[in-house]
Amino acid sequence: MTDIQGTQEGQRLAVNQQGTAHWKHWGPYLSDRQWGTVREDYSANSQPWTYFSYEDARFRAYRWGEDGIAGLCDSDQRLCFAFTLWNGLDDFLKERLFGLTNGEGNHGEDVKEYYFYLDNVPTHSYMKCLYKYPQAKFPYADLRAENARRKADLTSFEYELLDTGVFAEDRYFDVLVEYAKQTPEDICIQFTITNRGPQAAPLHALPMLWFRNTWSWDHTVSKPLLRRDSAEHANIHVIEAQGGAQDIGTMWLYAEGADEVLFTENETNNAHFGWGANASPYVKDAFEQYIIHGQRAAVNPAAVGTKAAASYALQIAAGETRVIRLRLSNIAAMSEPCDATSFAALFQTRRQEADEFYQAVTPYPLSADLSNIQRQAFVGMLWNKQFYFYMVKEWLKGDPAFPPPPSERKNGRNSTWKHLFLKDVISMPDTWEYPWFAAWDLAFHTIPLAMIDPVLAKQQILLLMQPWSMHPNGQIPAYEWSFNDLNPPVQAWAAWRVYKIEARMYGAGDRIFLEQAFQKLTLYFTWWLNRKDMDGNDIFQGGFLGLDNIGPFDRSNIPAGISGYLDQSDATGWMGMFSLNMLRIAIELASHDVSYEQMAVQFLLQFLFIARAINEIGDDGENLWDDVDGFYYDILHLADDIEIDGKKFLSMKLRSVVGLVPLLAIEGIDLKFLESPNLADFRQRFDHLLRSGTDLTSHENVEIRSTVDSGLMRGIMLALVKPERLKRILTRLLDENEFLSPYGIRSLSKYHELHPYILPGITASNGQPYEVQYTPAESRTNDFGGNSNWRGPIWFPINFLLIEALQKFHQYLGASFTIECPTGSGNNMNLWEVATELSTRLMRIFQRDTSNGQRPVYGGIATLQNNPNWKNYILFYEYFHGDNGAGLGASHQTGWTGVIAKLIQQWAEYPGPNHPSQPPIPDF
Repeated sequence: MTDIQGTQEGQRLAVNQQGTAHWKHWGPYLSDRQWGTVREDYSANSQPWTYFSYEDARFRAYRWGEDGIAGLCDSDQRLCFAFTLWNGLDDFLKERLFGLTNGEGNHGEDVKEYYFYLDNVPTHSYMKCLYKYPQAKFPYADLRAENARRKADLTSFEYELLDTGVFAEDRYFDVLVEYAKQTPEDICIQFTITNRGPQAAPLHALPMLWFRNTWSWDHTVSKPLLRRDSAEHANIHVIEAQGGAQDIGTMWLYAEGADEVLFTENETNNAHFGWGANASPYVKDAFEQYIIHGQRAAVNPAAVGTKAAASYALQIAAGETRVIRLRLSNIAAMSEPCDATSFAALFQTRRQEADEFYQAVTPYPLSADLSNIQRQAFVGMLWNKQFYFYMVKEWLKGDPAFPPPPSERKNGRNSTWKHLFLKDVISMPDTWEYPWFAAWDLAFHTIPLAMIDPVLAKQQILLLMQPWSMHPNGQIPAYEWSFNDLNPPVQAWAAWRVYKIEARMYGAGDRIFLEQAFQKLTLYFTWWLNRKDMDGNDIFQGGFLGLDNIGPFDRSNIPAGISGYLDQSDATGWMGMFSLNMLRIAIELASHDVSYEQMAVQFLLQFLFIARAINEIGDDGENLWDDVDGFYYDILHLADDIEIDGKKFLSMKLRSVVGLVPLLAIEGIDLKFLESPNLADFRQRFDHLLRSGTDLTSHENVEIRSTVDSGLMRGIMLALVKPERLKRILTRLLDENEFLSPYGIRSLSKYHELHPYILPGITASNGQPYEVQYTPAESRTNDFGGNSNWRGPIWFPINFLLIEALQKFHQYLGASFTIECPTGSGNNMNLWEVATELSTRLMRIFQRDTSNGQRPVYGGIATLQNNPNWKNYILFYEYFHGDNGAGLGASHQTGWTGVIAKLIQQWAEYPGPNHPSQPPIPDF
């Protein structure tokens, strides 16, 4: 078994952290989509999709970032590299990925391309991505028109690129892009292009190098320069990149075998839009004009500019493979920069080092299929690291060289976040559909990232808590679309998990990191207490809380006809979990520094307040817990002039993940901490609470028990849900006619398929009821754009937290606590076995079925299931069909779906029956 730090990649990570070699300086930080983002929207009506469109991107310079296909850039995105293609038939170059805007897709925005992230390591010393480019004319208009037609029927499937027939007879090119670093500033680049079709076909390849435009917005910023290097020699073209004020130094791009090198400016074609004359005749779309339309005057004959391309006009025979080699380096005048033998040796070495690294990360027995799935999950996480730049104050005010933005923007989107200034590499949910950070997504990203790069995971957690990102009032920004929105407060959980994962896998936890996170999260916790507890009774609100269309109406914007407000089981459960996360961290810190002891007392008390509130029956009968149904529900408080059945409140009896969140508030305090002298006062106060008989520790309100006899853990268990209620909830959770799918836990009970929940006594203004029906696939409503569906599909973040909660309950309740799984099967399991069963079902989504060779994730897509050039590549979707496991939503959201890598590792490490004498000791 190889120690992770002992691998070559582990050693590169170490020297990078020490600052002696900056191996992370270059990486896949170039976004897949910059157009249509809030950052680029300077409209008066906050419509980014239409203000800066896909078509506009060919002609307009971006203000805040760049995009490209399978590209890379430096960590400040000053100099960018990516490939561009043309098949001889398209109306414009394939310079960036195509997809539908939110208004064009019948289930919201959706990328309409096929690309697969195949390899990557944390220092990006080796990276590999595969892009599939049709030889026929790309069906842009067909994709738009057919999806527009399908918008009238929300039950219809998305119309995808494969559905157009453009890949028929395998008439496409496989474009395999590989990067291998010789040194941190010397990168070998290889394009391996294969014609999969039955006939020869033309392909124009244009690897591009360009500077992010920083000079157009402020004329005091000096302009960098690309130029043809005079040191060119036989069969090698050289582009010199002089960073100047860009502080990139000087780099050289060596291009072997290029027909020619083209130059233009990365500047807007004002004339195209009727915005006046161009400052230079050489503009952003020059290569399209030159290659497709033969306008030789479009490119700069002086061979200088800020955007350049090496041009290759290829004719590739059926089944033939052509290789293009380039090198981006800080070494001038290299004699043989693209030597085939040297390239082959370096790429082989880096591939072997990547294999060695991932074998060390998960050194347990895995099938080849599971190993491939886990590897691609890690790889997708790393490719989704993106440069993110957004200064809200400057965005609102406008730039010196341009007219001020419309006045409406001053009080519009994100206008209360003028302090926010982010310029960093951030882990994104998806670099096309979600090329911006999302707070609760990011928390889940850190779990698999901690396994392979704990330094990065810690940086990501702390990033949104810095003074320039966290609001002065203590709120963590939600996401670019609206920083004011509220996500579940899972950051404390993530900080603790990263701390424990690093300690387990790398030998020591980072206590300084834990202290930094704890101090900032105390502000966030206080913000929640002050802002989201409307009645001051420890029951919380929060709006949609990332669950979008989970309810019969938008929980963040209750319709005027309903009015009132919601007491939310999920918001209250999240705060119970948040309290216990903070308590656990405080105890860990107090064991070394007594000054944290009183914080532990405070978070214990706050947890007890929440436990009492969520579980006790109010004087008027209001209660989040429904003792008849054995489930937690939201309570709708009606406006003053509305009553239903003589009551001013209504229990919304909709069985969804909302009612499962209280299960997540479970934590234990190990006996070794309770015996620490640094926690003497904490222990005394805790004992006093238990002896005093206060309702804070009443068995009816909270579960507090000794776990000395569990055989697994010695200490105290704290949980919002006591074992009696746990069993009742699990009876529904593990019922295949309710939450339990063959592929995990559904977001809504299947019971509501035949029994839709209808809000009683109130209808919408059009007379229609407020209704929720189980929908296993895409949403059948237009709520939230239609493509974010919590009405049945399986979502990995909730599943992951439920699995962990069951594992914790097992640690504290012991093996004697069992439940039927599935409900009604007569098969009893302890809670660790239940957690393993849920993990197995989630893994099954991606695994090839041994009986038919099919992967549930790809449903009925024959090409992805059966074609040998497609079937071993894995896509990690946003969510999954509640009945058949097919992937839905964003197709490259390795983000939180990437936690499958952790589940696979844990499954392999603790296979249950294979180690009957070895109790699991998880890293939470």
